[in-house]
Amino acid sequence: MKKARIIKIVSSRYEVLDEMGNRLLCVAMGKLRKSKSPVVGDLVMIEEFENQIGIQKILPRKNELVRPSIANVDQAIIVMSCKNPDFSTVLVDRLIFQVVYAQIHPVLCFTKMDLIEEDDIIHQKIKEYKESGYEVYVSGKGYACDELIQALKGKISVLTGQSGAGKSSLLNRIDPSFHLQTQEISKALGRGKHTTRHCELHEIAGGWVADTPGFSSMDFTNMDALTLAERIPDFQDYLHECRFNDCIHVKEPDCAIRNACKQGSIKKERYEHYVEIVEMIKNAKVKY
Repeated sequence: MKKARIIKIVSSRYEVLDEMGNRLLCVAMGKLRKSKSPVVGDLVMIEEFENQIGIQKILPRKNELVRPSIANVDQAIIVMSCKNPDFSTVLVDRLIFQVVYAQIHPVLCFTKMDLIEEDDIIHQKIKEYKESGYEVYVSGKGYACDELIQALKGKISVLTGQSGAGKSSLLNRIDPSFHLQTQEISKALGRGKHTTRHCELHEIAGGWVADTPGFSSMDFTNMDALTLAERIPDFQDYLHECRFNDCIHVKEPDCAIRNACKQGSIKKERYEHYVEIVEMIKNAKVKY
């Protein structure tokens, strides 16, 4: 048996990449089908038989997402448009919260920078994400992609963000030979429709990118508030300094996170977006 990674799934056929760089078509063996289903990104053990190659075992996952169905992701590129569709820190932060909850590193990429003026407040918002320690890249006509290309190298990345934010266009700009279907924004709706039909890992810029429909579910109700708080990057320097070990940083006294927010060390807007999610989680737990 040898190790490989699943890079594409079509029906019951699995395309894998082995450690020698060979692409192979496999089927899931009977005992595997009775347990958990293989997903794109899975590391698996494969075995060659006379007439087929079979996936015998799925190796432990370091993380996984349900929508899109993918495992062992190194980073999520959160793509946010500056215009058409409109910029939204609420959406950026909610995507950050989902990504870090799944224990995936968030990378922010702001597109269509050429469509905004120099004095637009969006520049300040982007600066604030940088000040908070986030990995941030900007893109648009006339903008170089060199830094983002380096960020993709050697990593498995998943793209997510607004529909119509330019995820496919961004990949096409990074690699001109990479022809993903792109489309115009629907002016009537002010948003795009998903152009991507399935989850697949594409080789690009020395790494692997899953261009997917993104996080189709923004459901926070199954989250645990304490776990979420422990994984938000902005809170890291102040964790375990609160009076209570189970502090979720909303109304508890002597809360280090709330104090840091009052002092400006944590951006007030990010904290407020976190509180909104905690309320969603709490309301979902109420049973009548």
